[in-house]
Amino acid sequence: MTIDRHALFAEHAYLPEGWRRDVLLEWDDAGTLTAVTAEAAAPEHATRARGPVLPGMPNLHSHAFQRAMAGLAEYRAQASDNFWSWRDLMYRFAARITPEGLEAIARWVYVEMLKAGYTSVCEFHYVHHMSDGGSYENRAELAQRAVDAASQAGIGMTMLPVLYQYSGLPMREPRPDQRRFLNTPEALLEFLAELRRARPEHGALAYGVAPHSLRAVSEASLRTLLTGLDAHLPGAPIHLHIAEQMGEVDECIAATGARPVTWLLDRFDVDARWCLVHATHIDPAETAALAASGAVAGLCLTTEANLGDGVFPAQAYLEAGGRIGVGSDSHIAVDWRAELRLLEYGQRLMRRQRNVLASEARPQVAQRLFDAALAGGAQASGRAVGALEPGRRADWLVLDPAHPTLDWRRPESWLAGVVFCEHGASPIVDVHTGGRCVVRDGRHEDEARAYAAYRAAVAQLLA
Repeated sequence: MTIDRHALFAEHAYLPEGWRRDVLLEWDDAGTLTAVTAEAAAPEHATRARGPVLPGMPNLHSHAFQRAMAGLAEYRAQASDNFWSWRDLMYRFAARITPEGLEAIARWVYVEMLKAGYTSVCEFHYVHHMSDGGSYENRAELAQRAVDAASQAGIGMTMLPVLYQYSGLPMREPRPDQRRFLNTPEALLEFLAELRRARPEHGALAYGVAPHSLRAVSEASLRTLLTGLDAHLPGAPIHLHIAEQMGEVDECIAATGARPVTWLLDRFDVDARWCLVHATHIDPAETAALAASGAVAGLCLTTEANLGDGVFPAQAYLEAGGRIGVGSDSHIAVDWRAELRLLEYGQRLMRRQRNVLASEARPQVAQRLFDAALAGGAQASGRAVGALEPGRRADWLVLDPAHPTLDWRRPESWLAGVVFCEHGASPIVDVHTGGRCVVRDGRHEDEARAYAAYRAAVAQLLA
């Protein structure tokens, strides 16, 4: 009997309407799902999934190079240790990154993402130049390295080159340790065009832009960037850090008279193509306005907790119809389950209640958050991912049915076990992207080689 490598039969699969039985997944050579059939007879030609199947999770915010410094800033270096002191350390680290080192670090963190069930990533890429601020002969050298690392690992990517011009409001001169990040809007658009020519879009690769933050760009430069983007990539994703720290909010109020999210929504047509990353410190009016805009709030709970950022007003935002997605950001943790767990637990600690982010219509909190993160992550990526349905990318993960968090439970409790239980090894055994199995039995197909290169890169950085 010949096995069809473009078909998978699962006794249980999580479809947009929830868990369904006897699901046949079929996809084409490009890695796009062509048919998803529930209550199907098991065909002889299809491979059988070894357990329940979930859609792969999009990771909507990543700074790949920061993976190499995870755990190196967990000591008090001054009386008041906070985001800004951590940033100074991160800048010193960024100054030492080489093209080869960036590629090795990125490839390893993308392997880790795949093992955790992230099947696509939005790379918020801002290390552009040589350590002295000069351009590489190939201006897109470092971004190409990240794109190539994603391709080698087998993860889908939305590459987001970052516009960075200033060190703070109002248009303060950049610091010397920011020189590797700097571009004008015109230069960044040329950079993006060169990158797209060298690494054209395909089913696993898309592009957008990322104005770094309101403190790093001006209103005029942001307009120039968006006008140029729409001339070449209309509708492409736009990602922006915003309101992560109260220091940033206070600076924006002092410089403009408005809070950051209010200022942005008042001046720009923020809609579904936008992802506002963090948005931690938003007041009730901003919460309602951001939810109404259709933009995605990009939440990175493990990083936000690690940096002491604060707690996003998730309950009010979700009740207002707001859209969310999750990312691993600085990669202090690389696990979407941890992001969703911390999202709910932060609300519980604040309110001293349980199941805060459930709703009357969606009483299963894990299922509600999982669905929201799938939809918001897909929207922020600008790619057809995040669901098992025809026309979407053939990205999924397979759970171990004998894992203690799933064994003996009914399907409606599986996601709660996956998200909220931390017992032993990961329940994810296999991961597919574009229909290809890249993780089997919890091991990535290129894990040993990727880790060896990562170790060498970190050793060089720390030498």
